[in-house]
Amino acid sequence: MTSRHSTSPSKRVSTGLAALCLASVTAGLLPGTAVAADSDGQLGGRDGYSAQIRRTEYGIPHILAHDFRGLGYGYGYAFAQDNLCELADQVLTVRGERARYLGLDATAPSGSDNLTSDVYHQGLQRSGSVKRLLDKPAPLGPTDDVRRLVEGYAAGYNRYLSDTGVDRLPDAGCRGQDWVRPITAEDVWGMIYEVDTAAGLGGAQDAIASATPPTPGAPAVPSAPAPASAPSGPAPASALPKESPGRDPELGSNGWALGRDVTRDHDAMLLANPHLPWTGSDRFYQVQLTIPGVLDVSGAGLYGTPLVEIGHTRNVAFTATSSFAQHAAQFRLTLVPGDPTSYLVDGKAEPMGRQEVPVTVRGTDGTLSTVTRTLYTSRYGPVLGGSWSTEHAYALRDANAENLRSMNGWLAMDRAQSLAELKQADDTYQGNPWNYTIATDSTGETYFTDSSAVPHLTDAQLKQCALPPVHDEPVGLDGSVSACDAGSDPDAVVPGIFGPANHPKVSRTDYVANSNNNPYLANPAAPITGYPTVYGTFPGIGTRAQLGLRMIADRRDGSDGLGAPGFTLSTLQAAMFGDRVYSAELGRDDAVAMCRANPVLNDKDGHPVDVSAACEVLAAWSTRADADGHGAVLWGEFVSDLYRYRTDAWERIPFDPAHPLTTPAGIRGDSATARTALAAAVRQLATDGTALDATVGEVQRWAGIPLHGCDSGEGCFDVVRAGADSGSTGAAHPDGTAPAYGSSFVMATELTPQGPRTRTVLTYGESVNPASPHYTDQTGLYSRKQWVTERFTEAEIKASPHLETTSLRG
Repeated sequence: MTSRHSTSPSKRVSTGLAALCLASVTAGLLPGTAVAADSDGQLGGRDGYSAQIRRTEYGIPHILAHDFRGLGYGYGYAFAQDNLCELADQVLTVRGERARYLGLDATAPSGSDNLTSDVYHQGLQRSGSVKRLLDKPAPLGPTDDVRRLVEGYAAGYNRYLSDTGVDRLPDAGCRGQDWVRPITAEDVWGMIYEVDTAAGLGGAQDAIASATPPTPGAPAVPSAPAPASAPSGPAPASALPKESPGRDPELGSNGWALGRDVTRDHDAMLLANPHLPWTGSDRFYQVQLTIPGVLDVSGAGLYGTPLVEIGHTRNVAFTATSSFAQHAAQFRLTLVPGDPTSYLVDGKAEPMGRQEVPVTVRGTDGTLSTVTRTLYTSRYGPVLGGSWSTEHAYALRDANAENLRSMNGWLAMDRAQSLAELKQADDTYQGNPWNYTIATDSTGETYFTDSSAVPHLTDAQLKQCALPPVHDEPVGLDGSVSACDAGSDPDAVVPGIFGPANHPKVSRTDYVANSNNNPYLANPAAPITGYPTVYGTFPGIGTRAQLGLRMIADRRDGSDGLGAPGFTLSTLQAAMFGDRVYSAELGRDDAVAMCRANPVLNDKDGHPVDVSAACEVLAAWSTRADADGHGAVLWGEFVSDLYRYRTDAWERIPFDPAHPLTTPAGIRGDSATARTALAAAVRQLATDGTALDATVGEVQRWAGIPLHGCDSGEGCFDVVRAGADSGSTGAAHPDGTAPAYGSSFVMATELTPQGPRTRTVLTYGESVNPASPHYTDQTGLYSRKQWVTERFTEAEIKASPHLETTSLRG
C-alpha cells in the first residue's frame, strides 16, 4: 500500500540487491553453527541478508537464518522460485493496476471485474489506511521483528526476480509480462491487509466500488445490499448479514486438539485440515522457519503472508478454522431529505466523506485512459452500493479495518512453547482476524478460543437496534442511533471489538474440536456458554461437525474399526482419510427402502423417472467417498437435490435443539421432497452422461489425478470438490476450468517427549506452475491417502536423500 519508506522499488533493487551474491552450498550460515546473540536478541547479520534454503522431499523449504531480515529474505526467495507469478498477480491487485496492464475484459481473482477491483484498491491506498497502521508502534503496528521479516521477504522475492529475469521465468503464466516488477514491503503489507479484511471489506469490494447516490426522483429500494460478514455460518440474532459475499460458506476447516486423556501414549496430538480453494491466493505454502535459539516453527501459511499460521513448534501445535462469529456489521443510514449524501445520527445531519479515485485503464487497442469513480464513507465505514435510495443507504463496519496486528500475533504464536505463551500472544495483540484457534502443548492440555476481531455489539444492542428483515434477509442495524454503534471493552487493544474477557474459550485434557460450527460444542462434555450472541448461538452444528465429534467418540471407544481405543498418530491419519459420509450413514438405508418401494418417481417437472437401478447402486455402496467408491456420486447429487427442491420436512427425525449431535437424522420415505430429489438426481446424471455407479475419482480430478472426498453438506469430514478438468491448465486462479477446493494443508502432529512427530500432505503441492515438479507431486500422495513424514530437526533435514541447499548472502 502507501509507502512507509521513501525508497522506490527500482532504487531498492539497485542499491540493496545488486551487491548480493549467490553463494555455493558450502558457504554462508551452516546448520548447527553457534551464533552469538546481539544485544537486541537478533542473531547476527544485521547489516545485510543471509539465509539458507534447504529443500527436502517434495520441494518443502526449510529456511535457516541469523535474524528476521534474513529469514524473510530466504522465505521470499523460496516462495518466488515456486510461485512468483501468483504473487506478482496478487501485487498487481493490491496496487490497483489490473485494468492498466490487463485491460477491462479480464477479471480479478476475487471475481470482480478489473476496474471494480482497481477502484477499491486504489481507494484503499489513497485513504492511507495501511500507512496509518504501519506508522503505529506495537502492539497496534508491527513489531520490529515483523517489520524486518516483511522487508526481507520483499527483498528475497526481488532477488530471485533479478537473478532469473522476467523473460526467463519458469512459469509461462507471467514470463515476459510487463506487469511483473519488483515489489516493496508495502506491497506485502497490502496483501496481509487483504487477508485480515477478507471477512468484511474484502468481501464487499464490489459493493464499495459501485456505490453511487441515486438520481433525483429515484424510488426507495426496500431491499438491503449484498451482506458482508464472516466467512461461514448463519447469522446470529437475525440482525447481521449471513456470510461474506466474497467467500463460499463451504470453505472452512476441521481442527482437533487431542489431549492426554484420549491418546494411547498420553501425548498431545493435533489435526489441521483447512478447506480452501486450490487456486489463487487462498492456497497454502508449506515451510519451516528457523533462527537458532529464537524461532523454530514448521507448517504452512497463506500466500503472501510470510509466517506460519497453521503448524507447530517443538512443544506447541496449533491450527485454525473459520469463526462462526460476525466480523463486520451492516448499518442502515437514514438520509437527509433532499440530500442523499448526508445522513442523520441522533437527529443531526452528517455529510458522507467523498474520495475521487482515478484509475488508469488499457483499451483494446493498447491506449491508456483514466476512469474516475467516487467512493463514499460514513462514520461506520464505506457506503455500499446496490440499495442506495433517496431514503436509505447502507454502510459496513469491519472489525478488522484497523488490523495489521495479525502478523504480530502469528509470529508470537510461532515462537510459543506452551499454551500459556500462545494465550499471551492472543491477549497481547488481538490480531486474529476471523479464525478460531485450536491448540495443544506437550503437557497434554488442549485449548479452543474465538479470539478473532468481533464487533462489540451486545445482546441488548442487537435486540434494540436490529431492523426488521426484508424478504427474510437481515437488513442490519439502525445507523441513525449512535447507541447502536459498536462499543468497547477495557481489555480490548482497539475500540469497537470485544476484549479477551469476552472471548469464548475452553481448556481440556481430553479434546477440543471445531468444524466451523459455533463455539458452543467445542467439547460436548463442557459446552461453552455465556458469550455474546454475535459470536454465534445457532443450536445446529451441521453434519460435518456432527461427524467430526462422532469420529472422536468412535476412536475413544474403539468402535471405528481402527484397532484398540485411543488415538495414535497412525489412527489419527486413518480417521482423517476414512472418507465417511455421515448423511449416508444416517439416511442411505432409508433412501434405498424408499427407492425399492417406488421404482418409478416423478422429477420436479412431473416426468416419470425409472430409479430402480439407482436403488441397487446405493444399496451396494460403502457409504464412503473413496476415489474408487461406486455410489458416492449419485448420493451427492441426491443430497444436493434434497435441499434444492425442498417442499416439506424430509428428515425422519427432525432437528431437536436439545440433541444437536444426533438430529436431524434419516429420510422419510413418504416425503415428496425426497422422492423428487432422487428422480432429479437420476435424470441429472443421465443428462450429464455420468453413470449411476460412477466413482468419485472419475468425476473429481486435479490435473487428471483422481480425488477422494465430497461436500460438507453431505456430511463429509474430508471435504474436496473438483471437476473432471480441474487443475488441467494451472492453479494461478480460476481460468474457466471447474474450480477445486477443500482439504489443502493436512497436518497430523504428535508432541512426544522426544519432540514432534508430524505427517503432512499439501494436497496441491508447493507450486502453481504446471511445469514444476511440485505442481502435483503431493496430489498423487493425497489421491493414494499417503502422507509426508516431516523433517523437523537438523539431523532429519540433513538425512534427506533429496536435500538441496541454496545459500544466499548480501
